[in-house]
Amino acid sequence: MSTGCLNAVAQDYPNKAIRFIVPYPPGGASDVVARLIGQKMGDTWKQQVVIENRAGANGIIAMSHVATSAPDGYTLLMSNVGPSAINPSIYKKLPYDAIKDFTPVSLTNLVPLMLVVNSTLDVNTVGEFLARAKTAPGAWTYGTGGTGTAGHLAMELFLMNAGIKMQGVSYKGDGLSLTDIIGGQITTMFTTVVSGAPHVQSGRLKALAVTTRQRLAALPNLPTIAEAAGQPGFEAVSWGGVMVPANTPRAIVNKLNVEINRILKLPDETVGNTPEEFQAYLQAETDKWARVAKTANITVD
Repeated sequence: MSTGCLNAVAQDYPNKAIRFIVPYPPGGASDVVARLIGQKMGDTWKQQVVIENRAGANGIIAMSHVATSAPDGYTLLMSNVGPSAINPSIYKKLPYDAIKDFTPVSLTNLVPLMLVVNSTLDVNTVGEFLARAKTAPGAWTYGTGGTGTAGHLAMELFLMNAGIKMQGVSYKGDGLSLTDIIGGQITTMFTTVVSGAPHVQSGRLKALAVTTRQRLAALPNLPTIAEAAGQPGFEAVSWGGVMVPANTPRAIVNKLNVEINRILKLPDETVGNTPEEFQAYLQAETDKWARVAKTANITVD
């Protein structure tokens, strides 16, 4: 298609309702960000943006749907680290190619994780945690919101770097895992700061560290795993980003990118970048979690 035709396509876009597919139920970070973007985008372009929550199968249902949708800019995907960067390494076969079947538009949000333990556990730092765990290999347990989630892979990376073995317990969502760690049924977990902070503030959990490269402005006294555990470069965050089906016209991708980045300028928890930067980030994340999944032998049948 010529440059003139591409520009004409972009100028006319959008001229009908846009569907925004979210791989999770309403209420989570991905859903909240998608609704924020959808509302603002609809206000700007005077077209309805319909949020469709297609939850299930670790995001496979939503990803498959978007992968086979028309590449015309009228089907958007709220991608996430799990379906996009982790699933390819833990499933023997997927009905989509996480790289080839999608075109990245923009990274939208980074969701930091925190290492938490039950408040009755006699440890107050990551150093104390590691020292205690090494004296009783296999005795402590960690919870996850599901096999292959960001919290699961983050814990495996953390334990792998520390040379420690710990038994994992998989739950159907972080909420159930948090309930059991508060109740003392499991020892520790990586949860999102958003989910864990209220329990830390209430005194039911202790937060030992965050998984970002730098300390969080909202929690300046909480060290990073990198500094507290002596694991330089450690970073494990859940992230979200907008994608479209592969072969969507570049002019439409660029128009979406400009609008999404305009919307994301204010909130601290959001980011924004170019399609090329998001593509590079996606590839780096996929490679990183592939190494962890292979070393820890994490698979899903």
